[in-house]
Order: sequence, then C-alpha cells, then structure tokens
Amino acid sequence: MPGTIDRNAVTQQVPIDETTGKPIINTVAAVAIAPSGVGSELSEYVAQAIGVIRDSGLPNETNAMFTNIEGDLDDVLRVVRDATMKLAEQGYRTGVTLKLDIRPGFSGQIHEKQQLVDNIIDGSKNC
Repeated sequence: MPGTIDRNAVTQQVPIDETTGKPIINTVAAVAIAPSGVGSELSEYVAQAIGVIRDSGLPNETNAMFTNIEGDLDDVLRVVRDATMKLAEQGYRTGVTLKLDIRPGFSGQIHEKQQLVDNIIDGSKNC
C-alpha cells in the first residue's frame, strides 16, 4: 500500500487485494466461545473452539478471558463462525462474546497495540 500510515488520522487509505480486487479490512477480534449448561468447568469445551481458531492460520493469542484473532474481516468472521459451530454442532447452546476493532490500512496490530501501550507506560516512568 502506498503512503505512510498515520496512527492519529481519522481515515486511512484502504489497501486492495491484488488477487481478488477486494478491499483488505484488517480486523482484530476478541472472542470468547463457551457452551451453556455443561457444568462449572468449561475448559474442555473452550479448548475445542480455540483449536479451530489456532488451526485457521490467522495470527491469534489466548489469554484468561478471550482469544484474539487478526486478519481480514471476512476471514476473522469465518473463523469465529467455524469455532462456534464446533460446539453448536454437538448440540450445545453456545454463547459468543465478540468485540471487533476494524482498522483498514493497518496490520500486525495483535502485537503492535500492546507494544505501543508498553512504550507509553515506559516513557511515562522515565519522566
């Protein structure tokens, strides 16, 4: 993509996928997928959904509350759907909590956002 990304700009130039001609809409998602009514320990079920996410090939990381996924919006939504269906197809009532940060023109934000905040915190400690 030509041009420089300005983190403070309200809009960015949207890159186009040369193969498909579609805009690349980078998305970072925080998703939690879990069944209802299976008892107090959900790890076995959550691991099934996370396995689908990890097998997707999209950048992802799991923490105590969510799994973060990064990629084009269509790809991220497909992976969330597939991970949800892993449980729903087994007959479980399945809850999904999903938050999306859609930021065209950016990539690598799953790690860069954390680094940016760490740099700001480190800079304020040196003042």
